[in-house]
Amino acid sequence: IRLSLVGSEMCIRDSFYREGIERKNKFVGLTEAVFKIYKSAYKPNPAPDQVKLLKMRRIISQQEKDTIIARMKSGINASLSLDLIKELPDFLLIDEKIESYMYASSDIAVIDDRLAHVIYFEQKGNINSALYRGELYIDTENNALLRAHFEINPKYIKQATGMLVEKKSRNLKITPQKVIYTVTYKPYNGQYYINHVRGDLFFRIKKRKQLFGTFPLHTWFEMVTCKIDTNRVSRFARSEALPTRTIFAETRFTYDEKFWGNFNMIPPEEKLNDAIGKISSKIEETEE
Repeated sequence: IRLSLVGSEMCIRDSFYREGIERKNKFVGLTEAVFKIYKSAYKPNPAPDQVKLLKMRRIISQQEKDTIIARMKSGINASLSLDLIKELPDFLLIDEKIESYMYASSDIAVIDDRLAHVIYFEQKGNINSALYRGELYIDTENNALLRAHFEINPKYIKQATGMLVEKKSRNLKITPQKVIYTVTYKPYNGQYYINHVRGDLFFRIKKRKQLFGTFPLHTWFEMVTCKIDTNRVSRFARSEALPTRTIFAETRFTYDEKFWGNFNMIPPEEKLNDAIGKISSKIEETEE
């Protein structure tokens, strides 16, 4: 496997973010927001990225209000951590972790009009911990990572419960079923920047001391880059920066009806990249 790890310079990224919860295959909660993100340069020991909240809204169904639903470790911090080139995961630390994974070139694909090698990876049979498996899409000309699609190995996924569940009701038993991530990169002025992040986490929920009756819970998060600025770049004041490790759905905010008024909810199944025009125009209104 050959991969160009030359990263991008620091920038300010306008981004649209959303996260949601589906209980028993029905929508129960959605949180959407517009952020400015300070991205430090890709280099050894970079400064932490920062997030500045511009606008936010939350939609909660009556079912969610009446039920204590688990809060998951996903959200903003996961979206930032999934910048795979900046925070190399074990399956990209080739020199240090090659003993943990098997790699195979499986196909050629087209990603945004670019030819890409498809590299499949999976943990070796003698590794009995919750690692990853998936595909890397690497540009055939410059070895840039264009896309990564990967999941926690289903065989060991129950071992990952502690790192996935943030807060839950005491009478709930939560068992992870499937966790899938997708990350894409796109070029801008000769450098590659993270473009889109998506995480889908599937669980089975059971009430304790109840022999029967489990139900599915699907929580997901998604962030898309709308605009990149490499000219006017500076860190945010501490008072402006949003804590990224908190449960974002519980963040206090003031609803701006003027901003959200004619901006209809983008259905969860609709790809954010397909709606980028609508999102970008709203962010430009905010900056004005």
